[in-house]
Formats: sequence, structure tokens, C-alpha cells
Amino acid sequence: MKGFIGLTKRNMLVYFKDRQAVIFSLLTSIIVFTLYMLFLRNMYVDMLNNSLEELKDFIEGTDVEGFINGFLLVGIMGSALITVPYNCLSTLVGDKERKIDYDILATPIRRGMIILSYFVAAALSTCIMTTLIMSVGLVTISFLGNLYMSAAMVLRCFGVVILGSISSTAFFIIFMMFFKSTSASGAFFGILSAASGFVIGAYIPVSEFSGTVQTVCNFFPASHVTVMLRKVILTGVVDHMSDTLNGLDNGQLQKGLSEGYGLYANMFDRNLTMSQNLIYVFAALAVCLAVMVMVYLKTNKRK
Repeated sequence: MKGFIGLTKRNMLVYFKDRQAVIFSLLTSIIVFTLYMLFLRNMYVDMLNNSLEELKDFIEGTDVEGFINGFLLVGIMGSALITVPYNCLSTLVGDKERKIDYDILATPIRRGMIILSYFVAAALSTCIMTTLIMSVGLVTISFLGNLYMSAAMVLRCFGVVILGSISSTAFFIIFMMFFKSTSASGAFFGILSAASGFVIGAYIPVSEFSGTVQTVCNFFPASHVTVMLRKVILTGVVDHMSDTLNGLDNGQLQKGLSEGYGLYANMFDRNLTMSQNLIYVFAALAVCLAVMVMVYLKTNKRK
């Protein structure tokens, strides 16, 4: 156990001492934030205002902006829950490239514990980074408007972020075990950064796609985590707008916003509940951990 804890601590220190790795972990989130602020935010605000034209006398403009700001934050977090764990796992590839894994495999530590140390280190590092991003995001949005989130909802929000950090780390570590150089993993990271925003609906809500495309996008655990996060963050402001109407729309506003802005994950033409999202993520986490250990034991032998 001392060897496991020591190796885990070492892996975390290697990541945080690499400033470039930390910066690149945040790069996609910064890009998404810039895109929103320069191009997409006003477009979404105008689009939502146009769709609510008949109800503009009842719904406050601050609520509309609060909804879009919350949607922006979820897009940033969704991207971070993909790119941050990937970069945190760069230590695994770097050790393999520099043959450091030869020395590690020569130690008395069991091979299963070795790969678990990489996983735990990356998961903890990801949790630190993503909770920091979430904290900054919530504080920033609180100055821009009200999301009507209670303390319990804020805690639930961080719980979803931690779950997303762990599940994404378990998912990507399987891919990272097959890379033998940082240049190869870096090239794949470029593709991942470009595609991740569309897969999780950071740029365009996944609900805008066809049913088949939605099912494919929601195959990834990060998509379910993003949906859960979106539901936790946006439910308060959606409920407030619905309460303001006092039943004037027969609940259509709440339904329209939930379906149009991806507050539900659709798989096989069926909207999943929050509980089903959780079950899917936990099941994917268990499968990924089992595959991770099996693949490592098969592909890495003591040198």
C-alpha cells in the first residue's frame, strides 16, 4: 500500500510540475469560453428571446441571460471533463516513452496496483482542476445573474463534476495505454478537442441532431454527465421562468427548454431520467475499470 500511495503521489507531482500539461488541460475550456463570449452568447440570447416573443411581458430578460450563462458554463465544464482527464493521463504515456515504466514494473508493486495508481492520480488531479473551473464559473455567473440554485443544488453540481472526472479518466486511460509516444497522444488530443464540443453539445445542443446521432453522442459517459450537470444548473432558472408564467403556457415553456437545450439525454428515441443517467455512468465506470486492469496485465509484463 505504501508503494501504491507513493507512486500515486509521484504521478500527481509529475503532472502538476509540467506547466504546459496544465495549460493544455484548460486550453479547450478557454477556447469554448472565447467562442461563446465572442460569437455564440448573443446568438443564443437573441434566439431564445425570439422564441419567447409572445411571453416577453412575463419573462424577465435577466432570466433569459441567466439561462444562457448557465448553458455556457455547462459547455465549458463538459469540454473540461474530456480534455482535462486526457491531459492528466499524459504521465502514463510519458513514462512509457522514456522507458520509466521498465523501472516501475521491476518493483515489487503488483501490476494491477501500478495501473490503478495512474488512474487514481489522474482522477484526483482531474477533480482538483474541474472543481476549480466549476467554482470560478459559478462565482462569475453569480455576478452576471441569478441561477436560483440552492446550497444543496450547488453541492449536487460538484458531485456530478467529481463523478464525471472519475468516469472520464477511466474511459480515456484505456486509450492512453496503447500510445507509445507523447506525439501520438498529442495528435489524438487535437482531434478529441475539436470533436468533444459537438459530442457533448457544448456548441450546439445535441437535441438538434437526428435520433441516431443523439444515440451515438450519448454513448460516451461524458455526454450523460454533461446532461446531468445541465439539468442541475438550469433547472432552477427554468422553474423560475415557468412559475412567473403561473400556468399561462400550460407547462410548454419548461418542456420546450428542457428538450431544446439538452436537459435530457436521448438514446434510441427515448429520453433518459436522471437516475438512468447515473446508472449508465456507474456501469460504464465499472466496465472501464475492469477493461483497464485486464488490458494492462496483458500488455505490460515485468522487464
